[in-house]
Amino acid sequence: MTTEEYLSILDALAVLPFPEAACADTSGEGGPAHHLRYLQVSRDFWDDDDGQAWVEAEAGLRGRLDELATYLTARWGHASVVDLGPYVVAGCEGEPVPEPLDFLSQNVVSMRVWPLPDGDRWLALAIGQADKELPLMLFAAVGLASSIEIR
Repeated sequence: MTTEEYLSILDALAVLPFPEAACADTSGEGGPAHHLRYLQVSRDFWDDDDGQAWVEAEAGLRGRLDELATYLTARWGHASVVDLGPYVVAGCEGEPVPEPLDFLSQNVVSMRVWPLPDGDRWLALAIGQADKELPLMLFAAVGLASSIEIR
């Protein structure tokens, strides 16, 4: 995919109405207050004994994330980096964690977040992995501004 195609996906995601009920397909998931898209997915790492394939995949995804972040920063200003650790702890302690933060916090350490111009939503980019043998993923997420504290 080209950068323009990725940006088109992000633009559409930023304004797409939230679904009334939780839904999922091969490109991501959504719900009453969020959208989550898998922008790019690496290969899995079951046979990556020396870790080189992981390093190369992470570098490729990091480059794509940085490139998209440059464009988004030009549009909306600098992103905040949000640590998702507190959401993992909250979930483990039985506290409700809104989506997409619950899903992301189980797969991602931190994410870059831009408040959207409408003031009601945020858009985030992050790289994550559910387990060391599974693919790395470049995520895009949109959620309600009330679901997260952005500094």
